[in-house]
Amino acid sequence: MRAIPHLTLNNGVELPAIGFGVFQTPPDETLAAVDAALAAGYRHIDTAAAYNNERQVGEAIAKSGVDRSEVFIETKIWISDYGYAETLHGFDKSAGKLGVDQIDLLILHQALPSEFDRTLEAYRALETLLADGRVRAIGVSNFMVEHLTALLDKATVVPAVNQIEVHPYFAQRQVQAFGAQHGILAQAWSPIGGITFYRESRHTSTLQDPVIGAIAEATGKTPAQVMLRWHLQQGRSVIPKSTKPARIAENLDVFDFDLTADQLAAIDGLDTDTRGGPEPEAITMATFGRPIPEA
Repeated sequence: MRAIPHLTLNNGVELPAIGFGVFQTPPDETLAAVDAALAAGYRHIDTAAAYNNERQVGEAIAKSGVDRSEVFIETKIWISDYGYAETLHGFDKSAGKLGVDQIDLLILHQALPSEFDRTLEAYRALETLLADGRVRAIGVSNFMVEHLTALLDKATVVPAVNQIEVHPYFAQRQVQAFGAQHGILAQAWSPIGGITFYRESRHTSTLQDPVIGAIAEATGKTPAQVMLRWHLQQGRSVIPKSTKPARIAENLDVFDFDLTADQLAAIDGLDTDTRGGPEPEAITMATFGRPIPEA
């Protein structure tokens, strides 16, 4: 089994460069999917309180036979649990469902621009959890430059990660560049453009893109593998998702080839600057708030 390269976060913690995501994976399918991922060699699992499958992720890790110290667990606090005390309790709920005492990376799921004071209080709780050793690293997700700027103005700990939508059709280069300036790692959700084909979108599927297809043919790899390699060579953390064991294994088989500078540039040139996921401003308590169950 090929060892997965690691990326070093701004506090020295290391995480595997490629992880396994369970966004939109139903709870009853999560156990088998994570089991297949761990068997294939993944050692980084990304979930979230709002995915309603943390418990199954924890069960899969516990039954896998892989030592807990070898699995990097990442999860996210949902907006309904923002606020200082609420976020501390949100950690307790997630840790309880995952069956762990310590979470490797805990991040805020959205910026919640309409109630950013609550976002700041939630992040302050993450800083407390980090200081107490209950989490090893903290970060954010779906934060744009203005949100990061406002956060850094108040925070005492620079986020280790910003998990954002990044794929060949939506590169978010400004957000990535700002993060890089401040030592914040860009972590790509929907790294092979899943948002372009499993959700109503203005995009066509990245998997059918002729430029990516031609590179796949030239390298003897699949379009998905080409896209993952594009991310990895540009220094991003990636968390592809699938429930199919063959696809899960395929997504990990990306460390035995390199894309040329011209191939990387060709993929860079596909950016449409069109978001597939919801606009950050659209995330409000009125539209997306829902209670996160207790552990």
